[in-house]
Amino acid sequence: MEPRRNLFGLSAQAKALLIEKLSSTPPVRSPGLVRRSDPENDDNAARLDVSKLEGFREIRMIREAAEFLGISDPFFRVHEGIAGAETVIDGRSFVNFASYNYIGLNGHPDIVSAARAAIDRYGTSVSASRPVSGERPVHRDLEHALARVHGTEDCVVLVGGHSTNVTVIGHLLGRDDVIVHDALIHNSIVQGAMLSGARRVPFPHLDHEAAERLLRETRPRGGHALLVIEGHYSMDGDVPDLPAFIAVARRNRAWLMVDEAHALGVLGPRGFGTADRFGVDPGEVDIWMGTLSKSLVSCGGYIAGSKDLVDFLKVAAPGFVFSVGMTPPAAAAALAALELLECEPERVRRLNDRAALFLRLAREGGLDVGGSIGASIVPIVTGSSIRAGRLAQALFDRGVNVQPILYPAVPERAARLRFFATASHTEEQIRDTVDILLEESRRVASEPSDLAAVARHLGTRSLFSR
Repeated sequence: MEPRRNLFGLSAQAKALLIEKLSSTPPVRSPGLVRRSDPENDDNAARLDVSKLEGFREIRMIREAAEFLGISDPFFRVHEGIAGAETVIDGRSFVNFASYNYIGLNGHPDIVSAARAAIDRYGTSVSASRPVSGERPVHRDLEHALARVHGTEDCVVLVGGHSTNVTVIGHLLGRDDVIVHDALIHNSIVQGAMLSGARRVPFPHLDHEAAERLLRETRPRGGHALLVIEGHYSMDGDVPDLPAFIAVARRNRAWLMVDEAHALGVLGPRGFGTADRFGVDPGEVDIWMGTLSKSLVSCGGYIAGSKDLVDFLKVAAPGFVFSVGMTPPAAAAALAALELLECEPERVRRLNDRAALFLRLAREGGLDVGGSIGASIVPIVTGSSIRAGRLAQALFDRGVNVQPILYPAVPERAARLRFFATASHTEEQIRDTVDILLEESRRVASEPSDLAAVARHLGTRSLFSR
Protein backbone atom coordinates (compact mmCIF):
# COMPACT_ATOMS: atom_id res chain seq x y z
CA MET A 1 0.00 0.00 0.00
CA GLU A 2 1.30 3.45 -0.86
CA PRO A 3 2.44 5.41 2.21
CA ARG A 4 0.43 8.45 3.28
CA ARG A 5 1.83 11.59 1.66
CA ASN A 6 1.84 15.17 2.89
CA LEU A 7 4.48 17.79 2.10
CA PHE A 8 4.89 18.19 -1.71
CA GLY A 9 3.73 14.57 -2.12
CA LEU A 10 6.37 13.18 0.25
CA SER A 11 5.61 10.30 2.58
CA ALA A 12 6.12 11.05 6.26
CA GLN A 13 9.28 8.90 6.24
CA ALA A 14 10.67 10.67 3.19
CA LYS A 15 9.94 14.08 4.70
CA ALA A 16 11.82 13.14 7.87
CA LEU A 17 14.80 11.95 5.85
CA LEU A 18 14.82 15.12 3.79
CA ILE A 19 14.70 17.32 6.87
CA GLU A 20 17.60 15.36 8.32
CA LYS A 21 19.55 15.77 5.09
CA LEU A 22 19.08 19.55 5.25
CA SER A 23 20.40 19.73 8.79
CA SER A 24 23.90 19.36 10.09
CA THR A 25 22.55 17.35 13.02
CA PRO A 26 20.05 14.49 13.34
CA PRO A 27 16.40 15.50 13.70
CA VAL A 28 15.14 16.30 17.17
CA ARG A 29 13.15 13.36 18.49
CA SER A 30 12.46 14.54 22.01
CA PRO A 31 10.24 17.34 23.36
CA GLY A 32 13.34 19.34 24.32
CA LEU A 33 14.39 22.33 22.27
CA VAL A 34 17.99 21.21 21.66
CA ARG A 35 19.56 17.82 21.13
CA ARG A 36 22.50 17.48 23.51
CA SER A 37 25.25 15.08 22.51
CA ASP A 38 27.60 15.79 25.44
CA PRO A 39 26.23 18.52 27.72
CA GLU A 40 29.23 18.47 30.08
CA ASN A 41 31.69 19.29 27.29
CA ASP A 42 29.52 21.48 25.07
CA ASP A 43 29.45 25.12 26.17
CA ASN A 44 26.47 25.85 23.88
CA ALA A 45 24.40 22.79 24.83
CA ALA A 46 22.16 24.75 27.18
CA ARG A 47 21.52 27.63 24.75
CA LEU A 48 18.49 27.86 22.51
CA ASP A 49 19.38 27.01 18.91
CA VAL A 50 16.21 27.33 16.87
CA SER A 51 17.90 25.83 13.81
CA LYS A 52 17.90 22.47 15.64
CA LEU A 53 14.10 22.39 15.79
CA GLU A 54 12.45 20.07 13.29
CA GLY A 55 9.79 22.70 12.59
CA PHE A 56 12.44 25.28 11.75
CA ARG A 57 14.16 22.92 9.32
CA GLU A 58 10.84 22.06 7.70
CA ILE A 59 10.08 25.76 7.13
CA ARG A 60 13.55 26.23 5.63
CA MET A 61 12.98 23.26 3.36
CA ILE A 62 9.66 24.66 2.13
CA ARG A 63 11.24 28.05 1.43
CA GLU A 64 14.15 26.54 -0.46
CA ALA A 65 11.82 24.39 -2.55
CA ALA A 66 9.63 27.41 -3.34
CA GLU A 67 12.66 29.47 -4.36
CA PHE A 68 13.85 26.69 -6.66
CA LEU A 69 10.38 26.51 -8.25
CA GLY A 70 10.32 30.27 -8.77
CA ILE A 71 7.51 30.84 -6.29
CA SER A 72 7.97 34.12 -4.42
CA ASP A 73 7.08 34.32 -0.74
CA PRO A 74 3.43 35.50 -0.61
CA PHE A 75 3.49 36.31 3.10
CA PHE A 76 4.22 39.54 4.99
CA ARG A 77 3.70 41.72 1.93
CA VAL A 78 3.40 45.34 3.01
CA HIS A 79 0.10 47.03 2.19
CA GLU A 80 0.47 50.79 1.87
CA GLY A 81 -3.04 51.83 2.84
CA ILE A 82 -6.46 50.45 3.75
CA ALA A 83 -6.84 46.90 2.44
CA GLY A 84 -10.38 46.65 1.15
CA ALA A 85 -11.62 45.47 -2.23
CA GLU A 86 -8.44 47.07 -3.56
CA THR A 87 -5.03 47.53 -2.01
CA VAL A 88 -1.61 48.93 -2.88
CA ILE A 89 1.54 46.81 -2.52
CA ASP A 90 4.95 48.17 -3.58
CA GLY A 91 3.22 51.08 -5.26
CA ARG A 92 1.03 48.83 -7.41
CA SER A 93 -2.75 48.52 -7.14
CA PHE A 94 -4.34 45.08 -6.74
CA VAL A 95 -7.85 43.71 -6.54
CA ASN A 96 -7.71 42.30 -3.04
CA PHE A 97 -9.23 39.04 -1.80
CA ALA A 98 -7.07 38.67 1.30
CA SER A 99 -8.94 40.85 3.78
CA TYR A 100 -11.48 40.19 6.56
CA ASN A 101 -12.99 43.61 5.83
CA TYR A 102 -16.22 41.81 4.98
CA ILE A 103 -18.76 44.63 4.99
CA GLY A 104 -16.30 47.30 3.87
CA LEU A 105 -16.20 49.35 7.08
CA ASN A 106 -12.46 49.76 7.54
CA GLY A 107 -11.72 53.47 7.13
CA HIS A 108 -15.38 54.48 7.33
CA PRO A 109 -15.46 58.13 8.49
CA ASP A 110 -17.85 57.44 11.38
CA ILE A 111 -15.55 54.74 12.72
CA VAL A 112 -12.42 56.84 12.30
CA SER A 113 -14.13 59.73 14.12
CA ALA A 114 -15.19 57.45 16.99
CA ALA A 115 -11.65 56.13 17.39
CA ARG A 116 -10.19 59.65 17.35
CA ALA A 117 -12.69 60.87 19.92
CA ALA A 118 -11.80 57.94 22.20
CA ILE A 119 -8.09 58.79 21.92
CA ASP A 120 -8.81 62.44 22.72
CA ARG A 121 -10.77 61.47 25.82
CA TYR A 122 -8.98 58.37 27.12
CA GLY A 123 -5.62 58.24 25.34
CA THR A 124 -4.21 55.28 23.45
CA SER A 125 -4.22 52.83 26.38
CA VAL A 126 -6.15 52.22 29.58
CA SER A 127 -2.80 51.35 31.19
CA ALA A 128 -4.17 48.64 33.49
CA SER A 129 -6.26 45.51 33.55
CA ARG A 130 -9.93 46.35 33.72
CA PRO A 131 -10.50 45.03 37.28
CA VAL A 132 -7.76 47.31 38.62
CA SER A 133 -8.26 50.78 37.10
CA GLY A 134 -8.53 49.85 33.40
CA GLU A 135 -12.32 50.10 33.11
CA ARG A 136 -13.73 52.77 30.75
CA PRO A 137 -17.34 53.52 29.70
CA VAL A 138 -16.62 52.53 26.10
CA HIS A 139 -15.88 48.95 27.23
CA ARG A 140 -19.33 48.46 28.71
CA ASP A 141 -21.02 50.28 25.83
CA LEU A 142 -19.41 47.82 23.41
CA GLU A 143 -20.29 44.81 25.56
CA HIS A 144 -23.92 45.88 25.85
CA ALA A 145 -24.13 46.32 22.07
CA LEU A 146 -22.62 42.89 21.41
CA ALA A 147 -25.00 41.29 23.90
CA ARG A 148 -27.91 43.00 22.15
CA VAL A 149 -26.86 41.74 18.71
CA HIS A 150 -26.31 38.19 20.00
CA GLY A 151 -29.50 38.18 22.04
CA THR A 152 -27.70 37.35 25.29
CA GLU A 153 -27.75 38.74 28.82
CA ASP A 154 -24.22 40.09 28.81
CA CYS A 155 -20.83 40.07 27.13
CA VAL A 156 -17.15 40.53 27.97
CA VAL A 157 -14.51 41.79 25.53
CA LEU A 158 -10.84 40.79 25.64
CA VAL A 159 -7.78 42.13 23.85
CA GLY A 160 -7.27 39.25 21.40
CA GLY A 161 -9.48 36.83 19.49
CA HIS A 162 -7.12 33.84 19.62
CA SER A 163 -6.33 34.45 23.29
CA THR A 164 -10.05 34.68 24.10
CA ASN A 165 -10.61 31.06 23.13
CA VAL A 166 -7.41 29.93 24.81
CA THR A 167 -8.09 31.56 28.16
CA VAL A 168 -11.84 30.91 28.33
CA ILE A 169 -11.76 27.24 27.35
CA GLY A 170 -8.57 26.73 29.32
CA HIS A 171 -10.24 28.13 32.42
CA LEU A 172 -13.77 26.72 32.16
CA LEU A 173 -12.75 23.09 31.66
CA GLY A 174 -10.43 20.79 33.61
CA ARG A 175 -8.88 17.35 33.54
CA ASP A 176 -12.10 15.63 34.62
CA ASP A 177 -13.98 17.08 31.62
CA VAL A 178 -14.27 16.36 27.91
CA ILE A 179 -14.23 18.71 24.92
CA VAL A 180 -15.81 17.41 21.71
CA HIS A 181 -15.11 19.61 18.72
CA ASP A 182 -15.25 19.72 14.94
CA ALA A 183 -12.11 18.25 13.37
CA LEU A 184 -11.58 21.50 11.42
CA ILE A 185 -11.99 23.76 14.44
CA HIS A 186 -9.73 26.81 14.76
CA ASN A 187 -6.29 26.47 16.34
CA SER A 188 -7.27 28.75 19.23
CA ILE A 189 -9.88 26.27 20.40
CA VAL A 190 -7.45 23.37 20.19
CA GLN A 191 -4.90 25.35 22.19
CA GLY A 192 -7.52 26.22 24.80
CA ALA A 193 -8.54 22.58 25.08
CA MET A 194 -4.92 21.53 25.53
CA LEU A 195 -4.44 24.17 28.24
CA SER A 196 -7.52 22.95 30.11
CA GLY A 197 -6.19 19.43 30.47
CA ALA A 198 -9.60 18.05 29.49
CA ARG A 199 -9.91 15.07 27.19
CA ARG A 200 -10.14 16.40 23.63
CA VAL A 201 -12.14 14.43 21.05
CA PRO A 202 -12.60 15.67 17.44
CA PHE A 203 -15.51 14.56 15.27
CA PRO A 204 -15.66 14.54 11.43
CA HIS A 205 -16.35 17.97 9.97
CA LEU A 206 -19.99 19.10 10.38
CA ASP A 207 -21.11 15.60 11.43
CA HIS A 208 -23.56 16.18 14.30
CA GLU A 209 -24.40 12.46 14.48
CA ALA A 210 -20.75 11.62 15.08
CA ALA A 211 -20.57 14.40 17.65
CA GLU A 212 -23.49 12.89 19.53
CA ARG A 213 -21.99 9.42 19.42
CA LEU A 214 -18.69 10.69 20.80
CA LEU A 215 -20.42 12.68 23.53
CA ARG A 216 -22.29 9.58 24.66
CA GLU A 217 -19.10 7.52 24.63
CA THR A 218 -16.83 10.02 26.36
CA ARG A 219 -18.99 12.18 28.61
CA PRO A 220 -17.59 11.87 32.13
CA ARG A 221 -19.92 10.89 34.95
CA GLY A 222 -18.83 13.63 37.30
CA GLY A 223 -17.31 16.16 34.93
CA HIS A 224 -18.50 18.60 32.30
CA ALA A 225 -18.78 18.22 28.54
CA LEU A 226 -18.25 21.03 26.03
CA LEU A 227 -19.33 20.76 22.38
CA VAL A 228 -17.56 23.33 20.16
CA ILE A 229 -18.29 24.33 16.57
CA GLU A 230 -17.75 27.36 14.36
CA GLY A 231 -20.63 29.28 12.88
CA HIS A 232 -18.78 29.83 9.59
CA TYR A 233 -15.59 27.89 8.92
CA SER A 234 -12.79 30.18 7.80
CA MET A 235 -10.93 27.65 5.63
CA ASP A 236 -13.93 26.19 3.83
CA GLY A 237 -16.70 28.78 3.96
CA ASP A 238 -19.26 26.19 5.06
CA VAL A 239 -21.64 26.22 8.04
CA PRO A 240 -22.93 23.70 10.59
CA ASP A 241 -26.54 22.67 11.12
CA LEU A 242 -26.95 24.75 14.27
CA PRO A 243 -30.39 23.40 15.30
CA ALA A 244 -29.04 19.85 15.06
CA PHE A 245 -26.02 20.66 17.23
CA ILE A 246 -28.24 22.41 19.77
CA ALA A 247 -30.34 19.25 20.00
CA VAL A 248 -27.21 17.11 20.44
CA ALA A 249 -25.94 19.32 23.25
CA ARG A 250 -29.26 19.31 25.07
CA ARG A 251 -29.73 15.53 24.80
CA ASN A 252 -26.27 14.92 26.18
CA ARG A 253 -26.18 17.58 28.92
CA ALA A 254 -23.26 19.32 27.20
CA TRP A 255 -22.42 22.99 27.00
CA LEU A 256 -22.53 24.32 23.44
CA MET A 257 -20.01 26.92 22.25
CA VAL A 258 -20.14 28.56 18.83
CA ASP A 259 -17.22 30.54 17.43
CA GLU A 260 -18.69 33.41 15.39
CA ALA A 261 -15.40 34.97 14.22
CA HIS A 262 -16.35 34.74 10.53
CA ALA A 263 -20.13 34.72 11.04
CA LEU A 264 -20.86 38.13 12.55
CA GLY A 265 -21.51 40.59 9.74
CA VAL A 266 -21.79 37.72 7.27
CA LEU A 267 -24.57 35.27 8.16
CA GLY A 268 -28.26 35.97 8.52
CA PRO A 269 -30.48 38.66 6.99
CA ARG A 270 -29.15 41.23 9.48
CA GLY A 271 -25.62 39.83 9.61
CA PHE A 272 -26.05 38.97 13.29
CA GLY A 273 -24.50 35.54 12.82
CA THR A 274 -25.46 31.88 12.97
CA ALA A 275 -28.55 32.24 15.15
CA ASP A 276 -29.80 34.93 12.77
CA ARG A 277 -29.22 32.63 9.79
CA PHE A 278 -31.16 29.72 11.29
CA GLY A 279 -33.76 31.73 13.18
CA VAL A 280 -33.04 29.98 16.48
CA ASP A 281 -33.22 31.30 20.03
CA PRO A 282 -29.68 32.50 20.86
CA GLY A 283 -30.24 31.39 24.44
CA GLU A 284 -30.01 27.77 23.26
CA VAL A 285 -26.25 28.31 22.84
CA ASP A 286 -24.33 28.51 26.12
CA ILE A 287 -21.27 30.38 24.86
CA TRP A 288 -21.09 32.71 21.88
CA MET A 289 -17.53 33.66 20.99
CA GLY A 290 -16.51 36.21 18.40
CA THR A 291 -13.77 38.52 17.26
CA LEU A 292 -13.68 42.25 16.57
CA SER A 293 -11.10 42.07 13.78
CA LYS A 294 -13.31 40.91 10.91
CA SER A 295 -16.56 42.72 10.13
CA LEU A 296 -16.06 45.07 13.10
CA VAL A 297 -12.67 46.27 11.74
CA SER A 298 -10.98 46.52 15.12
CA CYS A 299 -9.03 44.05 17.27
CA GLY A 300 -10.00 41.79 20.15
CA GLY A 301 -12.33 38.97 21.11
CA TYR A 302 -15.48 38.53 23.16
CA ILE A 303 -17.70 36.04 24.93
CA ALA A 304 -21.48 36.56 25.00
CA GLY A 305 -23.81 34.53 27.18
CA SER A 306 -25.51 34.53 30.53
CA LYS A 307 -24.79 37.22 33.10
CA ASP A 308 -23.41 34.59 35.47
CA LEU A 309 -20.96 33.32 32.82
CA VAL A 310 -19.73 36.83 32.04
CA ASP A 311 -19.41 37.77 35.72
CA PHE A 312 -17.38 34.63 36.37
CA LEU A 313 -15.01 35.25 33.45
CA LYS A 314 -14.47 38.87 34.48
CA VAL A 315 -13.16 37.87 37.89
CA ALA A 316 -11.51 34.55 37.06
CA ALA A 317 -10.36 34.16 33.43
CA PRO A 318 -6.57 34.75 33.45
CA GLY A 319 -6.51 36.30 29.98
CA PHE A 320 -8.92 38.97 31.18
CA VAL A 321 -7.89 39.50 34.80
CA PHE A 322 -4.16 39.60 34.14
CA SER A 323 -4.20 41.44 30.81
CA VAL A 324 -4.47 45.13 30.06
CA GLY A 325 -7.94 46.27 29.03
CA MET A 326 -8.80 46.84 25.39
CA THR A 327 -7.48 50.14 24.05
CA PRO A 328 -10.09 52.93 23.90
CA PRO A 329 -9.78 53.52 20.12
CA ALA A 330 -10.14 49.78 19.40
CA ALA A 331 -13.26 49.53 21.57
CA ALA A 332 -14.78 52.69 20.10
CA ALA A 333 -14.08 51.56 16.53
CA ALA A 334 -15.75 48.19 17.11
CA LEU A 335 -18.77 49.86 18.72
CA ALA A 336 -19.18 52.28 15.81
CA ALA A 337 -18.86 49.40 13.33
CA LEU A 338 -21.48 47.39 15.18
CA GLU A 339 -23.88 50.31 15.10
CA LEU A 340 -23.36 50.66 11.34
CA LEU A 341 -24.01 46.93 10.90
CA GLU A 342 -27.32 47.34 12.70
CA CYS A 343 -28.29 50.41 10.66
CA GLU A 344 -27.13 49.22 7.21
CA PRO A 345 -28.05 45.54 6.65
CA GLU A 346 -27.75 46.15 2.92
CA ARG A 347 -23.99 45.79 3.36
CA VAL A 348 -24.49 42.15 4.34
CA ARG A 349 -26.76 41.51 1.37
CA ARG A 350 -24.21 43.03 -1.00
CA LEU A 351 -21.42 40.94 0.51
CA ASN A 352 -23.44 37.74 0.14
CA ASP A 353 -24.38 38.62 -3.45
CA ARG A 354 -20.74 39.15 -4.43
CA ALA A 355 -19.56 35.96 -2.73
CA ALA A 356 -22.40 33.93 -4.26
CA LEU A 357 -21.48 35.25 -7.71
CA PHE A 358 -17.84 34.27 -7.18
CA LEU A 359 -18.87 30.80 -6.02
CA ARG A 360 -21.22 30.24 -8.96
CA LEU A 361 -18.74 31.35 -11.60
CA ALA A 362 -15.90 29.31 -10.09
CA ARG A 363 -18.07 26.20 -9.86
CA GLU A 364 -19.31 26.63 -13.42
CA GLY A 365 -15.68 26.84 -14.50
CA GLY A 366 -14.98 23.44 -12.97
CA LEU A 367 -12.97 24.63 -9.98
CA ASP A 368 -13.11 22.78 -6.66
CA VAL A 369 -14.81 25.13 -4.17
CA GLY A 370 -15.30 22.54 -1.45
CA GLY A 371 -18.42 22.98 0.66
CA SER A 372 -18.51 26.78 0.59
CA ILE A 373 -21.98 28.33 0.82
CA GLY A 374 -20.72 31.50 -0.85
CA ALA A 375 -21.40 33.89 2.03
CA SER A 376 -17.97 35.54 2.13
CA ILE A 377 -15.32 32.78 1.89
CA VAL A 378 -14.65 30.73 -1.24
CA PRO A 379 -11.74 28.28 -1.26
CA ILE A 380 -10.21 27.09 -4.52
CA VAL A 381 -8.77 23.70 -3.64
CA THR A 382 -5.70 22.81 -5.70
CA GLY A 383 -4.69 19.60 -3.95
CA SER A 384 -1.03 20.61 -3.98
CA SER A 385 0.98 23.22 -2.10
CA ILE A 386 3.19 23.75 -5.13
CA ARG A 387 0.19 24.31 -7.36
CA ALA A 388 -1.42 26.65 -4.83
CA GLY A 389 1.78 28.67 -4.54
CA ARG A 390 2.21 28.91 -8.31
CA LEU A 391 -1.41 29.86 -8.85
CA ALA A 392 -1.31 32.58 -6.18
CA GLN A 393 1.80 34.06 -7.78
CA ALA A 394 0.27 33.91 -11.25
CA LEU A 395 -2.74 35.86 -10.00
CA PHE A 396 -0.52 38.33 -8.16
CA ASP A 397 1.41 38.96 -11.37
CA ARG A 398 -1.91 39.82 -13.01
CA GLY A 399 -3.05 42.20 -10.28
CA VAL A 400 -5.05 39.92 -7.98
CA ASN A 401 -3.94 39.51 -4.37
CA VAL A 402 -5.05 36.23 -2.77
CA GLN A 403 -3.26 34.08 -0.24
CA PRO A 404 -2.40 30.41 -0.67
CA ILE A 405 -3.06 28.10 2.26
CA LEU A 406 -0.33 25.48 2.27
CA TYR A 407 0.81 22.45 4.21
CA PRO A 408 1.11 22.24 7.22
CA ALA A 409 -1.72 24.76 7.79
CA VAL A 410 -3.91 22.26 5.90
CA PRO A 411 -3.20 18.71 4.72
CA GLU A 412 -1.26 18.67 1.45
CA ARG A 413 -4.24 17.32 -0.49
CA ALA A 414 -6.33 20.25 0.83
CA ALA A 415 -3.92 23.04 -0.22
CA ARG A 416 -5.89 25.95 -1.66
CA LEU A 417 -6.31 29.61 -2.42
CA ARG A 418 -8.72 31.30 -0.04
CA PHE A 419 -10.79 34.15 -1.46
CA PHE A 420 -12.44 36.60 0.93
CA ALA A 421 -15.19 38.59 -0.77
CA THR A 422 -16.27 41.96 0.62
CA ALA A 423 -19.27 44.23 0.21
CA SER A 424 -16.93 46.68 -1.55
CA HIS A 425 -16.06 44.38 -4.45
CA THR A 426 -17.83 45.22 -7.69
CA GLU A 427 -19.49 42.64 -9.88
CA GLU A 428 -16.94 43.49 -12.58
CA GLN A 429 -14.05 42.76 -10.21
CA ILE A 430 -15.57 39.39 -9.33
CA ARG A 431 -16.11 38.38 -12.95
CA ASP A 432 -12.67 39.56 -14.11
CA THR A 433 -10.97 37.76 -11.23
CA VAL A 434 -12.70 34.45 -11.91
CA ASP A 435 -11.80 34.73 -15.61
CA ILE A 436 -8.14 35.22 -14.67
CA LEU A 437 -8.37 32.42 -12.13
CA LEU A 438 -9.74 29.95 -14.68
CA GLU A 439 -7.13 30.87 -17.25
CA GLU A 440 -4.21 30.62 -14.84
CA SER A 441 -5.53 27.44 -13.25
CA ARG A 442 -5.44 25.69 -16.61
CA ARG A 443 -1.96 26.98 -17.32
CA VAL A 444 -0.55 25.96 -13.93
CA ALA A 445 -2.20 22.52 -14.18
CA SER A 446 -0.51 21.96 -17.55
CA GLU A 447 2.93 22.51 -16.00
CA PRO A 448 3.50 19.54 -13.67
CA SER A 449 6.23 19.90 -11.09
CA ASP A 450 9.45 17.95 -11.45
CA LEU A 451 9.59 16.65 -7.89
CA ALA A 452 12.80 14.76 -8.56
CA ALA A 453 14.47 18.03 -9.55
CA VAL A 454 13.21 19.63 -6.34
CA ALA A 455 14.65 16.74 -4.36
CA ARG A 456 18.01 17.00 -6.10
CA HIS A 457 18.09 20.73 -5.42
CA LEU A 458 17.42 20.12 -1.74
CA GLY A 459 20.26 17.62 -1.55
CA THR A 460 18.72 14.22 -2.12
CA ARG A 461 17.85 12.06 -5.14
CA SER A 462 15.65 9.24 -3.90
CA LEU A 463 13.23 10.65 -1.35
CA PHE A 464 10.42 11.36 -3.83
CA SER A 465 10.33 7.79 -5.14
CA ARG A 466 7.51 5.60 -3.88
